[in-house]
Amino acid sequence: MQNINNTLLGHPKGLFLLFGTELWERFSYYAMRAILVLYLTDQTINGGMGWTTEEALKLYGIYTGFVYITPLIGGWLADNYLGQRKSILIGGLFMAIGQFTLALPNGFTSLSPEIVFYLGLALLIIGNGLFKPNISTMVGDLYTEGDNRRDGAFTIFYMGINIGALMAGVIAGLITEDMGWKAGFVAAGVGMLLSLCMQFLFAEKLLGDIGKVPAAQRAKKLTSSKNNAPLTREEVDRMRVIMIMGLFVIIFWAGFEQAGGLMNLYSQQYTDRMIGNFEVPAAWFQSLNPFFIITLAPVIAAIWVKMGPREPSSPVKFALALFFLAIGFVFMVGAVMEQGGDVTVKTSMFWLIAAFFFHTLGELCLSPIGLSMITKLAPLRLASLMMGAWFGFNAIANYVAGYIGAHVGNYGALAIFGGIAITASIAGVILLLCANKLIYWMHGAEGQSKPEPQQPTQAQTA
Repeated sequence: MQNINNTLLGHPKGLFLLFGTELWERFSYYAMRAILVLYLTDQTINGGMGWTTEEALKLYGIYTGFVYITPLIGGWLADNYLGQRKSILIGGLFMAIGQFTLALPNGFTSLSPEIVFYLGLALLIIGNGLFKPNISTMVGDLYTEGDNRRDGAFTIFYMGINIGALMAGVIAGLITEDMGWKAGFVAAGVGMLLSLCMQFLFAEKLLGDIGKVPAAQRAKKLTSSKNNAPLTREEVDRMRVIMIMGLFVIIFWAGFEQAGGLMNLYSQQYTDRMIGNFEVPAAWFQSLNPFFIITLAPVIAAIWVKMGPREPSSPVKFALALFFLAIGFVFMVGAVMEQGGDVTVKTSMFWLIAAFFFHTLGELCLSPIGLSMITKLAPLRLASLMMGAWFGFNAIANYVAGYIGAHVGNYGALAIFGGIAITASIAGVILLLCANKLIYWMHGAEGQSKPEPQQPTQAQTA
């Protein structure tokens, strides 16, 4: 086994390899996502597919749904057969081929453009299922149980995701404007190749044996038990925590994902975007979130490390995330109230900027912490599978977000924004009240196990 204990900025150097690998994979994903609907709805004379908006958005929803569901399958394959390292390489190769398939010029093969397009999407979905849950699980494997650097590591890792996302929109937009839609898919494919190259060149040196052996085999070796052995009481309790926390994740993302829906429309239709004689494009507000993540993630990561033993538990961090989400929507309520019921009134950009700022703080208290939590709580033989299940909660949240946004015509923006703020606040309070019980069920996974107040003797025998 290679030495993976050499550190950089207080973390194993392997973290920064995974950071770069994920950065370029996310660049590939978000570059393709940024132009997908535009490509589908553009006229064929301009190189597009000529679809209607309804058709394009329906396919987009199906595609993103598969993107969040297939990690369940990819996680299971990695845990039982492939191992995480091999799954990442195979998945990355599928995704690179998928991007270049989308980039094929019409008439390049005897297949119709529609068949080639669907083939490209299918390859991307398969590759994503293998890649997405396993790269995150490997970050957790760099740290031993109880290591208080783990949450900070996932925050740094999460920053890589958003650097890739920020670069993707800018570069894909510029390239497609000058060279056409197919060039954008080529750029996405090149990003995926860069991600693969980093793994091929540096994984052995910086990751050692991490990710090579399927988790189920590692668990069998450590416990001298069969892979299908029943879960222990401790493992059942920890799985229970994952499921309960997942419910709060759905509430958070159902509100947060209004950024691409209601808040996006609000920025376009009801926000005064003029700075002097320049009108800020509505799409630029979508870059606020990755910008804030890139600037705030190192600060938040440093705070967690600095706090050491006083660092809040995952349930408390999740509650903070819900409170930050609520504060963000309070600002959106302020924007609607500034209109005073007059839809012709344009509101200040301050409201949107403040909302995105607090939503990002919430995201940093929940998303990377959730990834970290799964690596702490999931049984070793189910680690990647549970990471896939965690992404499944996002799939549910995205559906709920769309359902909520679709009712703005019935209830109005004020009711929607205010309702989300109230719901998030109530959920945060409930989670704080349940925090000690959840920490007890973690059985010391975060290094701060607490006895159950009502049954102190059980904590001694657990």
